Order: sequence, then structure tokens, then C-alpha cells
Amino acid sequence: MMRACGFEAPYASDETFPPAREIFPTGTKTARHGPVVRRAAGGNRPLEMVLMEWGFPTKIPSKRDPEIKLSKYVTNARNLSSSMWSPSLKNPERRCIVPFTHFAEPHPEGGKGDDGQPKQMWFSLPDQPIGFFAGLWRPTERGEAFAFGTTEPNDIVRPWHPKAMPVILKPCDLLTWLDGDTDAAKALVRPYDGPMHHQVETPRGDLIEVDA
Repeated sequence: MMRACGFEAPYASDETFPPAREIFPTGTKTARHGPVVRRAAGGNRPLEMVLMEWGFPTKIPSKRDPEIKLSKYVTNARNLSSSMWSPSLKNPERRCIVPFTHFAEPHPEGGKGDDGQPKQMWFSLPDQPIGFFAGLWRPTERGEAFAFGTTEPNDIVRPWHPKAMPVILKPCDLLTWLDGDTDAAKALVRPYDGPMHHQVETPRGDLIEVDA
């Protein structure tokens, strides 16, 4: 993953990470963590890979009683101008890049897929074994948490999910997302215009899969 974003890291011998696995939001249940890449806090600030929970915590009013606030974990940053996401976007230290091999959207036909789970359409980048979403992160009471931006779907995703798609960064844009000013970062929030592959078959193997 680190090589994919252009960084060769001499990891310490005792620094280990669990095998990559499917990442999905867990809400208030036991957190399920995924890898993200960000700037290190000190020194010459090289890139570092850390594990974070997927989903920013927030409170929403109950439908039955608006006076009661319910916990919710928001995984996708749809409106980057909102008060929930804007502080992280404006602060480069709160930006990160989220690696993936595939991401999924619910299949409009419904039903079960080949793995017995709800049927999905899977998307990947044929020219990049590991791609990166434009992510944001912040500390929370349960530890550090991340989300990633979404934007209008491109022509490949739209037939299957017309509402939105993740913001996918090209390799040449990774450092701009991590280090650029707010306007430069916002300019990268756009539909992906590179080659994409889609499939109904569930990806196999030790992959980093993100259910978007």
C-alpha cells in the first residue's frame, strides 16, 4: 500500500498490521478498523499507515421523539461545506487517503450474490491494483475515525448507483490532497475520469474491499 502511494517505508521489525479484509461501517457495535495513509505528526512528516474506524460519530434526533438524540456513524462525506466535514477539509493534517482494491454499491436487482450476501456491483481500477479515496479523519471518544468524500457518479457507476460515488484520487493528486490548500483539495472532489472495471462476481483473495 505504501509503495502504491509513492513511499518506501523502513518499518520497524515489530510494526505489524492485520491481514487486509472487507471494511464496512459498524455503527455503535465493535469497531471494525481499516488502513488509511496520512502525514506523520512530527519530524520531516513522511507518510504513515494507521488503522482507524470507518465513520464519524454524530448525534441525530429520534424520529419518535426529536428531544432524544441517537448515535450515528457517518461514513461518507457528501457535503464537504457542512459543519461536520468542513473543519477536517480545511486542515491538511486532517486529510488522509484511503486505499482500496474494490468498492461496492447495492445491485439494483436486489437478491443474493454468489457469496450468499446481498447482491452488489463491484468496481475497481484496472490500471491501479490499489486505488485511493480522498479521506478525512478526526479523533473521537472511540479512537481515530475516517470517512471519505463522495461526488457525482461517472458514466460507469451511474447506471448502478445514480446518487454518488467515492472521490477517487489519481496517483499524481495524492500529495495535493494531503498537503494542498482548501481550494486545491476541493478541486479534486469530482467524478473519476480514468478507466474503471465493474463486475457482479464477489472479488476473492486477500483484498482491501470497501462497501461504499
